[in-house]
Amino acid sequence: MCNGAKKKNIPVGISDFQKIRERGYYYVDKSGLIVELLNGEPAEVTLITRPRRFGKTLAMGMLADFFDVRKDSGKLFSGLKIINNIQICDEWMNKYPVLFISFKRVDGLNFNDAFCMLRSVIAEACAEHRYLLESNKPDPYDKSAIKNIIDLKAGETELKNSLISLTRAMYTYYGKPVILLIDEYDVPVAKAEENGYYAQMLDLMKGMMQALKDNQSLCFSVVTGCLRIAKESIFTGTNNFVSDTIMDSRLNEYFGFTQNEVDKLMFDTGTTARADDMKAWYDGYRFGNIDIYCPWDVMNFVRDLLHDPTVKPESYWKNSSDNAIVRSFIENSGSAVTSKLEELLAGGYVIQRIDKDLTYDYLHSSEDNLWSILYLTGYLTMADDSSVAENVSDGCTALMIPNAEIRDIFETTVMKWFAESSVTWNRKALFESVWSENCEILTNEMTKLLRRTISYHDYREDFYHAFLAGIFAGAGYRVESNKEHGEGRSDVVVYDEINARVAVFEAKYSQELNGLEAACDAAVNQINNRLYAEEFQDDYDNVFCYGIAFYRKRCMVKEK
Repeated sequence: MCNGAKKKNIPVGISDFQKIRERGYYYVDKSGLIVELLNGEPAEVTLITRPRRFGKTLAMGMLADFFDVRKDSGKLFSGLKIINNIQICDEWMNKYPVLFISFKRVDGLNFNDAFCMLRSVIAEACAEHRYLLESNKPDPYDKSAIKNIIDLKAGETELKNSLISLTRAMYTYYGKPVILLIDEYDVPVAKAEENGYYAQMLDLMKGMMQALKDNQSLCFSVVTGCLRIAKESIFTGTNNFVSDTIMDSRLNEYFGFTQNEVDKLMFDTGTTARADDMKAWYDGYRFGNIDIYCPWDVMNFVRDLLHDPTVKPESYWKNSSDNAIVRSFIENSGSAVTSKLEELLAGGYVIQRIDKDLTYDYLHSSEDNLWSILYLTGYLTMADDSSVAENVSDGCTALMIPNAEIRDIFETTVMKWFAESSVTWNRKALFESVWSENCEILTNEMTKLLRRTISYHDYREDFYHAFLAGIFAGAGYRVESNKEHGEGRSDVVVYDEINARVAVFEAKYSQELNGLEAACDAAVNQINNRLYAEEFQDDYDNVFCYGIAFYRKRCMVKEK
């Protein structure tokens, strides 16, 4: 434990508000969200979109515990800011029936599997309100529908009407309108798009979301997700619809941690000595006009620091997902996107038009959509720099990588992508030119392959060494790098054991384009002067020696 640390229960992976409060876990007070939602006349539907791991589920659980008429939540909220707002507490706390549903578990390789999972989720929600079946107040039709869902007998039509039936029955039972909370509403359609049944799932979800439209049984509804799917896609006809995204400012302090909240957490846990690491790795998100830390990362890092004060930061976000969206982005990238990625990885920014209303089936339909998805899901953030703002035209946003963690995700993903894509690239002409000593073709093929890569090392020599070794290793050749030969160390040696031949490469990096040929000549001279080829002459029929010079994405190859 860090010096002076006070032992705290850090809630990693716990999104249950009641559990956190009852078991004494450290809680960053976000109860002000209740006031913001109730300020004035609550919107019929409030859609809140944030990247994953920014506290959406925990916030929704807090709302459910605060409003639910079946609970007595005074102790849960004791000591929190909301308890000082006597008027709101008297009017709203444990005064309304609440229906809280999360769609985060809905997944399936085909529509039938996903449908069964969705039906199971709705069945669990209905079972929580099984008391409705024992009452004479709800309409028999609604009771029959609810029972069919609980018994997992409901078809698509009943599932589409499930939220209407359940809220109507609850309204009739309590004599008060229902507060409907839907968490991760877009997960089912996102998974459907990945697995090829998007249209079917979209139709089903549109039917279910009709419960949000002109439903006399509802007081209001709060819906969360990662993306604001175009209103006409799911929320067709919903009136008094308000959305809050990372581009807005109203609710941003309630999803993620502010600097003051992180400072207090680290003081309370005695971990302030690592504040610089915390900021470099997990800060940097700009939501509206507020700087935000990712709470998932903050809690993980503090927990690890309490066990080992010397622990290094790591990509907790990466480990919680396969980051398929970044991979998809890179796989669909062209040369323009590649150059922008390089600019981002070099610490710069790109200026793009952001579309807040997307549909999952058109995410890859344009470059703008690709940048929008990376921004809205937290892989990029707004650049907060007055000098940048001068270059941004109306309707566009300057985007940058928020922190070291996300940079690590990009670099790891890019490395994997290139390693795999280089294997599929037809390198027959390149290999033939190596074994036939055709330096002109070898230069051209190397340059083509260079232009397909994404450099995140500022084109340092180690980048080119890895590039050379990767070309041949990916094709099954035995490759040695920086092994001692003759009177020195050659950069890369490629062995073709079957044909008894070997290729020796000495690589140089030029600081400018005009110096490319001189660098190439220096590489050839080094091969000659240090006798790199001599040790292979007894065991191999052919020894090919090449000097190769690089400047950014250009190269020149000469033979010994």
